[in-house]
Amino acid sequence: MSKTLRLILGDQLNSTHSWFESPDENVIYLMAEMRQETDYVMHHIQKMMAFFAAMRCFADQLKNEGKQVRYYKLDDPENPQKLDKIIDQLIQKEAIEKFEYQLPDEYRLDQQLKDICKSISIDSEPFDTEHFLTERSFLAQFFEGKKTFLMESFYREIRKKFEILMDGKKPEGGKWNYDHDNRSALIDKRLLRKNLEFKHDLSGIFQMIQDQNIKTFGNVNPEDFQWPISRAESFDMLDHFCEKLLVHFGDYQDALTTWDPYLFHSRLSFALNTKMISPLEVVQKVESHWHRKRDEISISQVEGFIRQIIGWREYMRGIYWAKMPEFSKMNFFGHERSLPSWFWTGKTKMKCLSMSINQSLDLAYAHHIQRLMVIGNFALLAGIDPDEVDTWYLGIYIDAIDWVEITNTRGMSQFADGGIVGTKPYVSSANYIKKQGNYCSHCAYSPNQKTGDKACPFNSLYWHFYDRNRELLEKNPRIGMAYKTLDRMKNKAQILKQADEYLGRIEEL
Repeated sequence: MSKTLRLILGDQLNSTHSWFESPDENVIYLMAEMRQETDYVMHHIQKMMAFFAAMRCFADQLKNEGKQVRYYKLDDPENPQKLDKIIDQLIQKEAIEKFEYQLPDEYRLDQQLKDICKSISIDSEPFDTEHFLTERSFLAQFFEGKKTFLMESFYREIRKKFEILMDGKKPEGGKWNYDHDNRSALIDKRLLRKNLEFKHDLSGIFQMIQDQNIKTFGNVNPEDFQWPISRAESFDMLDHFCEKLLVHFGDYQDALTTWDPYLFHSRLSFALNTKMISPLEVVQKVESHWHRKRDEISISQVEGFIRQIIGWREYMRGIYWAKMPEFSKMNFFGHERSLPSWFWTGKTKMKCLSMSINQSLDLAYAHHIQRLMVIGNFALLAGIDPDEVDTWYLGIYIDAIDWVEITNTRGMSQFADGGIVGTKPYVSSANYIKKQGNYCSHCAYSPNQKTGDKACPFNSLYWHFYDRNRELLEKNPRIGMAYKTLDRMKNKAQILKQADEYLGRIEEL
């Protein structure tokens, strides 16, 4: 019987994949921790540990099911640290006659595997990961001939196709989208619930990373690692979200507060992006829970969450495969400023940024408004090079994989794509941040001042951004009012001067 080698990447931990439905003694599964993946960008230490721990857990599961697994740990002396060399090594050692792999979600790895298949002398075959609700090419085909890719129409199509939150052919509750109900600031801290945290001792993995001199950043307690690293734990986290957090998720998903880093967010993104759990499993569980608790949980809580999973997540993946590799080089505004050093330390007097960045360094986590309207907002207003912004976001978050990171960062957050993902830049003055929570009440700067030593930098940078990009943005129908307001300002010159002064000493803000 001929031997087959099947590759499983670190974000392909899908135990329900059809590969595993029947035993086959002539199949060898390959998994590998590689310097190729640890070194192409500097990662948060928790991100690296989480991936290695989840990979090892998955490999043990396969072995317990009787599968043949060749697992290369990072410090294995026989590990050549590059995917092509590992595959070639095993083909020779095991007399492999066919190579199979699941389609990668990163363009970089997709190209590498295509090159590997061309270079080896045996047959090869790619398979779908059987995770997403749509195929790679679905979005491009859905919007064929359109200049803009409107997420809402894509989202509705998925809802109908999979009969999610549908009442026949109409949406449950009579509305497709409850976004306007999902923007409240959290005023009553008594609503908060303790988040589910796991306790893993990953000291061995942590020490291995240190011994291999891998450059990482961020903080961790290796003896008390709290992220899920198995499918069972992923479902535990989903159950906890449904039982304890869903009831307030929609209302406060955009809230900013010093009281709690997680609020009512599910923290399922790592489990989803490593494929330990599937998006359909998540939304069906949430929807069925809501049907049982309709008297307690409003539809706006549920729709807001499901829109994130089957709307934005699937949509961003579709954008990625429709627009890569060109998307990774887009810089609509021509921004070139370097990322301030305090992005790596959190040492800034701006409380919103200090809270969001330090939380990211401590937990490898920030929710979408911290990422978009605090950190991303500042980077865009300050004119930071999107290459540097991409690198930081890709490294710092535990759920950051290129397909989801770059579309959200370079697209939605930085508008570097010129409007493919969003119809206008997501920027704001201090007023938005003040409205969404209590960050401003703890800050050295005043959200109410536009000029002066205590003026919040967001206020002057906001108008500076519009002023310097007038030629690119003024004709955008969603922005016209901003320019009318700017032109009426009596203190416009002082505000722009204030912004220039802040940009000149951005390291001190």
